[in-house]
Amino acid sequence: MSTKFDTIIVTEVDMIEKKFRNIGNSWGVIIPKAIIEGLGINPVLDKVEIYIKDNEIRIRKIQK
Repeated sequence: MSTKFDTIIVTEVDMIEKKFRNIGNSWGVIIPKAIIEGLGINPVLDKVEIYIKDNEIRIRKIQK
């Protein structure tokens, strides 16, 4: 029996404007699924680093 898997690779996502949302005593931004998938992040299992560089908020997957 043969199983076929489709692979979707996101290399570029159009600019998306988002507003911050109040979450308890913090603020958050909803990250679209296409961006999460493009970075190869499993939001349930993976951890990310969030930091500021060159006046930007940057998020990257922590490599195991």
